[in-house]
Amino acid sequence: MPVNADGLPETATPAPPPGLVTVGRYDEGPGYAVNRPQGADSWLFTWTTDGHGLLTQGAAGARAGAGDLVVLGPGVPHHYRVGPGARHWRFWWAHCQARPSWTAWLSPYAVGDGLYVVAPVPATLHDRMATAFARMLSDARWPGGGARPPGIPADSASPAVPNGPIAVAHGTAAQELALCSLEEIVLLASAAARPLPGRPGVDARVSRAEALIAADPAAAHTVRSLAEGVALSPSRFAHLFTEQLGRSPMRALREARLRHAARLLEATDLPVERVAVASGFASPFHFNRVFRERHGTPPGAYRALCRRVPAVTDSPIGLTAGSGHRCEGTGQLP
Repeated sequence: MPVNADGLPETATPAPPPGLVTVGRYDEGPGYAVNRPQGADSWLFTWTTDGHGLLTQGAAGARAGAGDLVVLGPGVPHHYRVGPGARHWRFWWAHCQARPSWTAWLSPYAVGDGLYVVAPVPATLHDRMATAFARMLSDARWPGGGARPPGIPADSASPAVPNGPIAVAHGTAAQELALCSLEEIVLLASAAARPLPGRPGVDARVSRAEALIAADPAAAHTVRSLAEGVALSPSRFAHLFTEQLGRSPMRALREARLRHAARLLEATDLPVERVAVASGFASPFHFNRVFRERHGTPPGAYRALCRRVPAVTDSPIGLTAGSGHRCEGTGQLP
């Protein structure tokens, strides 16, 4: 939540040089504060694991609690400190130049003046976020060459000692590896902190169940497992899903599996039997039957037709070379 902070120290604190990738973890008590009246030439990423901090960037501000990713863009005066009344502020941080793609991921979380508050990140992702920061710290120390990349510290989830550890990635490989971990952090947080876009008339729990199916159609989903995933009883979930979407959860699952199978047939050379398994069908014979019912052609013939379509300019199903349409035996999209 945006806040204002007063009484920040006047002594300016230098920022790391903009060309470096620097990462560390701090566990600071009351009185800790950083003031940069000119801002920094690099981006600052902070991930709070315990306690809370107070960050201001220009006229914008935020309180960072456990599970919050707060990002400060370059070139704007900023201050941050242990939050009022907090016993400490435990957090990971990283200074670097952001990759161009990150701005689009962060933009929905902008609160003004180059400040981004990505919160709340679901608790189920906190361990993975902490592991990614620990990997970033480890990779930043890799000297390259024939040296073995250091492993993730065994105490990566433990509290950090004050003012350490800190690592600066000097080599190109160390910098790129460290940035890859930070990219994972930004993508995970930005993709998970906001709920899925709602659709008029569709319950958010039904939309969530649809997303669970689409994310991994080959998984052993059942009405019960999907209901548990959206905190509903199986009977209430099945009724609500069918009422709002016009098909049962298991019918929706079968359709998702058939779409997944079609994409695999279009894009890979996997044998049909492996496509069936990879799409969640236990029996190749059942897969062949339901695929033919849906697309009007067996899986093997569907693949052959897809491979022929891009090479023609006037196909029997109305597709032209480079049209970008999906290949469908019936000429219909799934």
